[in-house]
Amino acid sequence: MFFQIQAMAQLPKSQVKRLYADVEMLTKISPARNYENLQSLNVAAEHIYKTFKKLNCKVDYQDFMVEGKTYKNVIASFNEKKGARIVIGAHYDVCGNQDGADDNASGVAGLLETARLLNDFKDDLPFQIDFVAYSLEEPPFFATQNMGSAVHANFLKAKEIGVELMICYEMIGFFSDEPNSQEYPMPLMKQKYPRTANFIAVIGITEFEGIAEKMHLFMKKNSQIDVQFFDFPTRYSVESLSDHRNYWENGFPAVMINNTSFFRNPNYHKKADKIATLNFEKMAEVVNGVFYALTHWK
Repeated sequence: MFFQIQAMAQLPKSQVKRLYADVEMLTKISPARNYENLQSLNVAAEHIYKTFKKLNCKVDYQDFMVEGKTYKNVIASFNEKKGARIVIGAHYDVCGNQDGADDNASGVAGLLETARLLNDFKDDLPFQIDFVAYSLEEPPFFATQNMGSAVHANFLKAKEIGVELMICYEMIGFFSDEPNSQEYPMPLMKQKYPRTANFIAVIGITEFEGIAEKMHLFMKKNSQIDVQFFDFPTRYSVESLSDHRNYWENGFPAVMINNTSFFRNPNYHKKADKIATLNFEKMAEVVNGVFYALTHWK
């Protein structure tokens, strides 16, 4: 298996094409796939469901009610009931009336492509892997129990289902080679980390010491993109701005794979967040890094 995985360093054009096709499909949904447009969210959920159904896994909807409407998480399970569990998630809704190419069609495309790559290797892995596409990550439900990821994480906790690791794909498509294109939430970070926005970040917290660093080291081994590691001392600031926060709150170790969001991408939560602004070759390298981590996690 090792030699087959290493061969993926030669990036296949088909992988880039699949990532593009998934982002294109999601960004063309009209009206925008926000919480007010339930039909659009259901179109996105159906695309994700059908994509998972092509693979050798169990696929279900996790329905939940918010303000009288039914929203859906989509869950694909590989190696059901086999050992410890790893959860990989990404949200498919957008904030307001925009395409949401980077936020977060890029993350959903990464989620789907990781599942495709893993499909041929899952039998060799010692754990169950759940791929989860969430609804309602964005405002007005962010940081509430109505987030799709909160519904899923709370369910796992209530059922006393252990989670070895949760990986959150959040904005993995925007990069820049322009000098000084990267900003940071704290001045000291400018002295430690790159000022050019052409890397991907693995973000964790010291409470789950070693998890994010381990993910970082694995990703570096099979990715032709610079991978940085951010370890924050708390869980209540910029490090918590996505679905992984709800797994932290339930005591599960989690990391976010992220291009640093609005500290880099000027199109964040704007109509300018379009497919033409994304770098699909670098997105594919991010996926390859995560895939390597999954197939070597112990």
